[in-house]
Amino acid sequence: MIGLVLAAGAGRRLAPLTDDLPKALVPVRGDAVGILDVTVAHFATVGLTRIAIVTGHAAHRVAVRVAGWEQQHGVTIELVHNDHALDWNNAYSLWCAREHFAGGALLCNGDTLHPVAVQRQLLDVPGDTVCLAIDRHKTLGEEEMKVRLDDQGRLLRINKGLDPGSADGEYIGVTLIPSAAAKALTAALETTWRRDPQLYYEDAYQELVDTRVDVTSVDIGITEWTEVDDHRDLARAREIACRY
Repeated sequence: MIGLVLAAGAGRRLAPLTDDLPKALVPVRGDAVGILDVTVAHFATVGLTRIAIVTGHAAHRVAVRVAGWEQQHGVTIELVHNDHALDWNNAYSLWCAREHFAGGALLCNGDTLHPVAVQRQLLDVPGDTVCLAIDRHKTLGEEEMKVRLDDQGRLLRINKGLDPGSADGEYIGVTLIPSAAAKALTAALETTWRRDPQLYYEDAYQELVDTRVDVTSVDIGITEWTEVDDHRDLARAREIACRY
């Protein structure tokens, strides 16, 4: 089991902060601690000492931080370059890391700030199915990656376009990928990005469901977390980052 982070996107809605900096490195605590710093520290805390980071935009800014993270946290980090980071969506980005999650991975989006308790909760999930961290308490709008679940918490639908009023929660960008599910996920990701390179990796989760592969979920409860897409989100991240 490794820690895996997607940090390849351009983060254009955070310009000019992201003109030459990945969104995952934009400071959320002090002058230098970004979401990626927090995520790497969380991985070390839960015992994941092998980490892969998918890079693209401003990849050199991540590369120069690797040695420091390895020394500080006692981890080993490998970078995976996405050569289509600026023109394709993240289904391809996750597919680029297929050899790394083949043995199992805890996947975190590079723009999702969450407490380490979320990682612990997912790592405690038994079974061999892909498992998504879901916020079932948040008031939903149009931009959230919304889900519909069955009575056992299995995924039925995942899409931003779902009606907020009928959705059961929001996927927060953290997934447990057991090794037993890695092959099926790899195939679903390839099907997804080849169909349309602008699709999200969450569309590959839907592909799994549509082909009768179970995808499960855990409810993270009332938890302070945020996805950072724009400057308003960044202000929220800076508000809560100091608390964990």
